Amino acid sequence: MSRSRRKTAIIGVTTAPSDKPFKVDEHRAERHAVRAVVKRSLDSDDRSLHSKVYGDPWKSPKDGKQIIDPNSKWMRK
Repeated sequence: MSRSRRKTAIIGVTTAPSDKPFKVDEHRAERHAVRAVVKRSLDSDDRSLHSKVYGDPWKSPKDGKQIIDPNSKWMRK
């Protein structure tokens, strides 16, 4: 195992140990907005909420992967 190497030059990038607080806040905001839309629709105002407004994974603290140099030290396992 001392000479094992990654097959792809992509590693994870994170700045937080968990994304649960982000998800809790986003779902709370979405529920609040849905309640407001439902209340307005009962007053005969037909507005709908776009499904991708809340919970955007690119805004979360754990936000994806990064391509690295194939010859770097990070290719070693």
